[in-house]
Amino acid sequence: MARTLFLMALVSTIVVVTQGRGHHKGGYGRHMTAQNVTYDGKSMFINGRRELLFSGPNKPYKPAIWTENWTAQYRVHGDPPSQRSAEDIAFSIARFFSKGGNLVNYYMYHGGTNFGRTSSAFTTTRYYDEAPLDEYGLQREPKWSHLRDVHKAVLLCRKAILGGDPNVEKLNEFHEIRTFEKLGTNLCAAFITNNHTTDAATINFRGTNYFLPAHSISVLPDCKTLVYNTQSIVSQHNSRNYERSPIANNFQWEMFNEAIPTTKKMDMYQNIPAELYSLLKDTTDYAWYTTSFELAPEDLPIKPGVLPILRIMSLGHTMVAFVNGDLVGSAHGTHEEKSFDFQRPVQLRVGTNYISILAGTVGLPDSGAYMEHRYAGPKSISIIALNTGTRDITTNMWGHRVGLRGEGMKVFSDEGSLKAKWKPLSPVPRPLSWYRTRFVTPEGTGPVAIRMTGMGKGMMWINGKNIGRHWMSFLSPLGKPTQSEFHIPRSFLNPQDNLLVIFEEEPLAPVQVEILNVNRDTICSFIVENDPANVNSWVSRRGNFHSIVPYIGPQASLMCAPGKKIMTVEFASFGNPSGYCGEYILGTCNVVATKQIVEQECLGKETCSVALNRAVFNQNAADPCPEILVKTLAIQVRCS
Repeated sequence: MARTLFLMALVSTIVVVTQGRGHHKGGYGRHMTAQNVTYDGKSMFINGRRELLFSGPNKPYKPAIWTENWTAQYRVHGDPPSQRSAEDIAFSIARFFSKGGNLVNYYMYHGGTNFGRTSSAFTTTRYYDEAPLDEYGLQREPKWSHLRDVHKAVLLCRKAILGGDPNVEKLNEFHEIRTFEKLGTNLCAAFITNNHTTDAATINFRGTNYFLPAHSISVLPDCKTLVYNTQSIVSQHNSRNYERSPIANNFQWEMFNEAIPTTKKMDMYQNIPAELYSLLKDTTDYAWYTTSFELAPEDLPIKPGVLPILRIMSLGHTMVAFVNGDLVGSAHGTHEEKSFDFQRPVQLRVGTNYISILAGTVGLPDSGAYMEHRYAGPKSISIIALNTGTRDITTNMWGHRVGLRGEGMKVFSDEGSLKAKWKPLSPVPRPLSWYRTRFVTPEGTGPVAIRMTGMGKGMMWINGKNIGRHWMSFLSPLGKPTQSEFHIPRSFLNPQDNLLVIFEEEPLAPVQVEILNVNRDTICSFIVENDPANVNSWVSRRGNFHSIVPYIGPQASLMCAPGKKIMTVEFASFGNPSGYCGEYILGTCNVVATKQIVEQECLGKETCSVALNRAVFNQNAADPCPEILVKTLAIQVRCS
């Protein structure tokens, strides 16, 4: 039977998903695997993180296509940090092709930015930043290189996969060997699998023992030579750096406050609050709802210290409430539960009282049935704990106004900012404030970001272009905002002078905001003596599989970005170091000469390799720590 093998596509394919009203047959979810069903009842496509649930097509002539292999997970506000490891993705790729898969398509391979108001409900401005290419287009290592290498390993097997006969040898519950072999020829490739999630294993295949870490697959393009193991990362690592620009942070802030409306001169009036999505028509995130009501002396609580309670039941997403022009508080829903119940004590007065609600959305609905029936905005409003009981003011006649005054004036643009009356920062910040300043274009040509430390929730503009929403006050379970740095494309910047405008909902001022340069100039290697050599040590041409390098064995390989060289060796240890790129620490065993050896091999070069040779590191002397049977080489350098 002929087979077709496709290795990789970088752009996601859109496929039709079978979905019932109110029930998704594919089980779509943020952490689930979905199968897209063909007309004759069995899937030939798979989306998600895992291929294990994929039963395959129902006819042998149909391809098995992985339309979306998720390299990470998009984040929503309130999420803690998370990512899908390079090792796990590589395992899924090797397993899929060893089981007869035909095409793998990644989602996403390049992270991005939801500029302006383009993110879906509660999704962060940053999107899929943990992809092999991050939000700024920089290679996220080791994910970029480890995935490149797994595809190179599968390519080395292509002749056997396409021309050999498949066979599966299940050794036990956790271990199996899948081969593609054409008898009577040297055409043979093997995928040795250890499915155990915690225990390593040594597996004998055709008279040779192969060590496999837990949850890993070893690839043997000639059924003899180990060229790749999914759990053993022999490619380089890197660490992303955010560095304060020395020339771009000389800010001179000015502010402009939004007026809090009453019931006068509103754009629309109706008995009950209008549904927010329909009211906004996707022209803005914000809409005002206002009403007024009368209180007599006997309505107010008599007992000292007792205040009435303003209760607002909202269908989402966010809200800032004012009574008689004074801030009462704010509230919001979550990605999982958009609606919320707001209750705050309020100071009311005899006579006319005004309630002003700034309701907001944080993106449009992203999935599911009956999307046209998703609702948002205040649904029920009442004053409770009055001396005369609860007063429902939901049907009290409400005024509506779409958008903010500053949005209408376009104060975020050079021309529009001239229309506002800006003044110096107030010692006491007010809610719903616009802030502007000018800044010098940061040095260099690399990516640029803004760090919004000290801010709450709002939006940011650079030279009139909206770079997205910030929401620093929505903390994850770890007590930190889901996103703190926001991408400023170089194309948004002027050659020298730039306008920065921030709208802030909360009573906070931008005194800690910073403009940053972004790089991945910290590169590392973490290699163990029993790791395989780099897969690029071999080629397969015209059916001839052979090595192309003089040394076959584990080695640390480092490569700077184009135009940069290794200027500093920040860490080097041969022994039992631990940690991760940017945070390595020495263990109990360290060969003192390691740093000097690495400096001799790497300083001043764009790329270098350091072989794991005990004799070289020990300088032909006695092993200083023979009790460490398998040693590790950790290197961290700085490119510039």
